[in-house]
Amino acid sequence: MLHSRILTKAGVQLAAAAAFSLAGYASASAETKWDMPTPYGDGNFHTQNIAAFADEVKDKTGGSLVIQIHSAGSLFKHPEIKNAVRKGLAPIGEVLVSRLSNEDPVFGVDSVPFLAPSYDQAWKLYQAAKPAMEEKLGEQGLQLLFSVPWPPQGIYAQKEVTKVDDLDGLKIRAYNAATERLAILAGGVTAQIEAPDIPTAFSTGRVDAMITSPSTGANSKAWDFVSHYHDTQAWLPKNMVIINKQAFDGLTDAEKAAVLEAAEVAEKRGWEASKVETKTKTDILVENGITVVKPSEQLIQDLAAIGETMAAEWQESAGESGATVLDAYKN
Repeated sequence: MLHSRILTKAGVQLAAAAAFSLAGYASASAETKWDMPTPYGDGNFHTQNIAAFADEVKDKTGGSLVIQIHSAGSLFKHPEIKNAVRKGLAPIGEVLVSRLSNEDPVFGVDSVPFLAPSYDQAWKLYQAAKPAMEEKLGEQGLQLLFSVPWPPQGIYAQKEVTKVDDLDGLKIRAYNAATERLAILAGGVTAQIEAPDIPTAFSTGRVDAMITSPSTGANSKAWDFVSHYHDTQAWLPKNMVIINKQAFDGLTDAEKAAVLEAAEVAEKRGWEASKVETKTKTDILVENGITVVKPSEQLIQDLAAIGETMAAEWQESAGESGATVLDAYKN
């Protein structure tokens, strides 16, 4: 009888232990972990904004959805990120919007020089282009979560540039089709260089100048290889966070709501952070010996003429969808 009671007690303990183990397994399996590749380092304001987004998603879902950020191209290099998300190799990722302009011109509209050179204009242009962007992404099983602009673009060089002819023959770093086209129209020779490789490209003589933001200039310590930054405020290119639609559809309704709410907050926070970034990083350039130049009237006129050429080329290539975007932007 005693032996029977001992077995019964042991059985209860084993059952309890098994139940605890299963509960723990169910809890662990209920957590969804997403790997998220991003192109830029942890100190970049885009990456910091995404880290805050990931924290908010984790909080809002009670830890059931965890986003692990792999920054600085450590999981997938920048040119590979969009296709990695499309193929489901990573459920979520960040890319420069204009990197997709070779797929469809609508992704390049934010890099047409002087079309939308202020934050207010850039926001209005984004709202005008967003429906077309979402449609194009949707055709590939992708969904746009949010988009954040870089600070306005300027020219870095080893001398003061007073007119476009001063760029003739220079090796100019390009990061998308628009910067490559601008450099060619200015008489330069282009090389596609990713942000982490900028210092090496200058030190090895692959490039002499670049068109980019105060943020990228400060992050790459541009003072080590150029002397002047020309604050042309030519355009405000954007990054975007995209998600694999199938992965998103696999979430619970509560998790979907958490992701969308966190994305909305991240977009607003990111736009404000970009404005702060513009001043902060321009000040860092000055503190480290870069001469920040207000562009000459001649340089602005020359760049504006290039901008008109590029705008006409963009509109022709974008066709009816491009006309729809521009009509929405201008009205």
